[in-house]
Amino acid sequence: MLNKIIQIFKVRDLKNKILFVLGILAIFRLMANIPIPGISAEELKIFFEQFQLFGLLNIFTGGALDNLSIVMLGLGPYITATVILQLLTMIIPQLERYYREEGEAGRQKFNQYGRILTVPLAMLQGYGMLTLFQRQGVIKSLPPLLLFTSILTITAGALFLMWLGELISEKGIGNGVSLLIFAGIVSAVPVNVLQAYSDIKTDPSKIPGYLLFFGMALLIVAAVVLINEARRNIPISYAKRVRGTKMYGGVSTHLPLSVNPAGVMPIIFALSILLFPGMIANFFTGFGGLIGNIAQSINNFLQNPWVYGILYFLLVVVFVYFYTAVTFDPGAISENLQKTGGFIPGIRPGSSTANYLSYILNRVLLIGALFLGAIAIMPSIVGGITRVMVFRFLIGGTSLLIMVSVVLETMSQINVQLQMREYETI
Repeated sequence: MLNKIIQIFKVRDLKNKILFVLGILAIFRLMANIPIPGISAEELKIFFEQFQLFGLLNIFTGGALDNLSIVMLGLGPYITATVILQLLTMIIPQLERYYREEGEAGRQKFNQYGRILTVPLAMLQGYGMLTLFQRQGVIKSLPPLLLFTSILTITAGALFLMWLGELISEKGIGNGVSLLIFAGIVSAVPVNVLQAYSDIKTDPSKIPGYLLFFGMALLIVAAVVLINEARRNIPISYAKRVRGTKMYGGVSTHLPLSVNPAGVMPIIFALSILLFPGMIANFFTGFGGLIGNIAQSINNFLQNPWVYGILYFLLVVVFVYFYTAVTFDPGAISENLQKTGGFIPGIRPGSSTANYLSYILNRVLLIGALFLGAIAIMPSIVGGITRVMVFRFLIGGTSLLIMVSVVLETMSQINVQLQMREYETI
């Protein structure tokens, strides 16, 4: 490991990229600690202890929500906009062409639509959040002008984070959105450890529960690494071709299908969708009358841990298949194989190859989808077994998956960069 770090800092370009990413993350953490005015810290703490859903949302804002900072929405509006556009690719052919068929230019247009859609979503979510916090007494009542100014500030913060994430993806190492979320999770770890130490010091009888918790967390880490790195290799052969005096092809290789090709995105998508009805219901609860009663009923229904857990699990499973269907096209792969003279032994080229790839992919995805669904509800399961119920220890489930996935993805990109330099020196 030390040798790898030394190699990284010997490569000037790679070192600059890593330092650039660290600088961006430092800016993000600075902004995440600049609060909007009029906050009651005590009421804020009570609110987050009462509503575990917002503790989960805080993970995906990179830890900015529990401070009610100027970037309190995090990357939520941008992620939601991306989810909406990807859903619309199923019904709008032009969006599908941008996303799938028109290469880099089409993808840039698709991303631009996502940035535009982020603005109204950020304003809507900012207004809903501020209204909810005012009704809960977390922040004082804001006059219309100050409320409008706060919404604009929060929207600008969300757009600024979106820009930072894209800068990391473009000029740094790793996925910008994932790294910003990762930075928020990691920043809370020292505080969580100190709080755990304080709990144990106050009540030593909690030691077995914490030991069991961290033991299960290590097992979950091992399972996450195993599933993320697992592949189903499909054998590919290439026909021999003679061009002039040279012979090409005649080799065998394989097409790797990941057990979890969607990474952590289905969990992010599922959480964005799952939190939206609850936020709307909370907003209408204060209206009173029939509307208020209906909103309160919906809110109570979603707050039920069994209902929440089942919906969360099912949404994650569905989004694994959906995200893979959007990003992985068996028909296109079959066509490319046929053009390059490749084929799967025993399978006819063309539609038969596409059908075979779909069949294998669906079977492999079942394992990955069930695993991701289990990881999503793991905090509740581990908390029930170990009695470590404090929401800050969500690191046992969703956050843990994000952390491990981001570390593996970033290390993979660093290894690729190092290997490229080694080839260049040969």
